[in-house]
Amino acid sequence: MLRWFELGTGKRWTFRDLFSLMSYLLAGNGGGRREGAADPCAWAAALDKADKERALGKPRRETSAALFWLAAAQYQHALFHRWDRGLAASLLQDIKELGLQDDHTAMGLYFFLQSRNAGCVPATIAPLLDTFVELLDPAMAPPDAKIALWGAEVALGDFDIRYSRSVREGLDYSAKHRALSPTERALLERLSALDERLGDPRVRRKRPTAASRMQCILRDFACRLTRRSVGVRHASVPDADTFEAFQRVVADVDGLGHDLREIAIRIEELLNHDKNFEVSLTTTFGQPLPPPRRRAMLIVPGLRVYARTSSHEGRPRPTLCYLDVEAGRSLQPIALTYDLFKAVRDLERGLSPASLPSSVLAMLDTTRARMAGVIVRDRTVQDRPTIVLGESVTVERHRGRFISTKRGAR
Repeated sequence: MLRWFELGTGKRWTFRDLFSLMSYLLAGNGGGRREGAADPCAWAAALDKADKERALGKPRRETSAALFWLAAAQYQHALFHRWDRGLAASLLQDIKELGLQDDHTAMGLYFFLQSRNAGCVPATIAPLLDTFVELLDPAMAPPDAKIALWGAEVALGDFDIRYSRSVREGLDYSAKHRALSPTERALLERLSALDERLGDPRVRRKRPTAASRMQCILRDFACRLTRRSVGVRHASVPDADTFEAFQRVVADVDGLGHDLREIAIRIEELLNHDKNFEVSLTTTFGQPLPPPRRRAMLIVPGLRVYARTSSHEGRPRPTLCYLDVEAGRSLQPIALTYDLFKAVRDLERGLSPASLPSSVLAMLDTTRARMAGVIVRDRTVQDRPTIVLGESVTVERHRGRFISTKRGAR
């Protein structure tokens, strides 16, 4: 997953980043407001002791949320630390409406979500981890993704179905396949008991809407917890197949395989229009095209795109693949980024070119503009140009004269 992060963002993990990340995963971030310079083991022991003392008094942040912080300190949840920050206020309102202020699990969930509002990640790696979550969060992995667990191969959608019915059903299914750690199971046991309490008619009679909202929050929280726990250990992330394919292409940086050549063909199709390349003569880079009736377009044969050949003997292998776009006698490079590679795969699956990400469209427009500047200065193109005016007039140069053709008649 760390390598996929590099591929997806184009960034490289530095020693400082990895050192900060390992320190954060092993030593924690101070969740639970530990005081002084206590070591991680003493901090965990203090939280365990506070959790055992929770039944001795009213719900408090230090005791009710202790088990939540212990579960969140595990590496799979420390990596994917993000929870919905807007839930804490609405959850507290529902707790008050249902009269559950004395419930340690309900208040513990509120205290935990509230603690996510502050800086719960060290500032040195916070930007990296935020991007890491956005790109690779197992909670967002497709439901048909399969992972090998105890006794069988399981689809992530199986967890979604069971947790949508009740926390108990999802927990039993997860325990059956040994998918959770002891701390996670203990936490889900308490969430399951609260879920069942919210289903009691005596609790939900007065405020059924608030009870239903709380149940949705509990079940979503439990499902995300389980997905992240199993997803991190099995590298089940959004677009995992695309990351694997892109990793193969980058490993074959010299284009000895067929993957890079196939991508070059697809990018040719994106740059060209009906096997021709069109250059706008009425606009400059960044300007929108005028209506079709007011356009003047220079038409040239389609551009060719090739896999760049490079020698890295005696040097580290490049981290990106490059393609060369041929325009006359010059070659313009294009970096094959993850966004561009994903766009090509999405087009093969039926995505409309108009729905491509803005970053990909901007890259294609920039490449077209660079190519256009080279083409309009090409002497061979100037000697025999083909210009389309509006929607129906074509102007060509023949024997030193410009001849216009309109709808098949000269």
